[in-house]
Amino acid sequence: MKDSVKASVKQILTNYLELNNHRKTPERYAILDAVYGISGHFTLEELGDKLNDELHFPVSRATLYNTLKLFMELRLVIRHRFQGTTKYEACYDNNSHSHQICTVCGKVTEFKAPEIDAAIANMHLKRFRKDGFSLYVYGICSTCQAKITRRKTNKAKQKTQKDKDNE
Repeated sequence: MKDSVKASVKQILTNYLELNNHRKTPERYAILDAVYGISGHFTLEELGDKLNDELHFPVSRATLYNTLKLFMELRLVIRHRFQGTTKYEACYDNNSHSHQICTVCGKVTEFKAPEIDAAIANMHLKRFRKDGFSLYVYGICSTCQAKITRRKTNKAKQKTQKDKDNE
């Protein structure tokens, strides 16, 4: 993550905390650094592991959860619910993006779709200001599709062999 982005998000957090008379705790800033040091999606557990193992700054699960909730209110983090799992993502400089989600293995991949970006940018919504969007496209990834095809082929071969054996 660029240093300018990290500086901007730290300033947003500092301004909010000062304006609302909240404490500027080292935990909040360590969590912010960890979040913006992770590329892509992460779980609460992965964030906790990064803080503990890499940054040597262990924090409780409750602190992680409450701090991420604050970051979501400030639009510094976005929460995704993918196939029974909750993942988070730094979003300060990436408010609009699309995901493809495999319904078999749960793999999530981000993709760029300029046509979708343009269509949403050109949408005129009444009494609503757009900040960004997330699009989820569900389907079956190529790896899972290949496994399914192999399974079907093997079953067909087994059935054919069984039919030959019965004759």
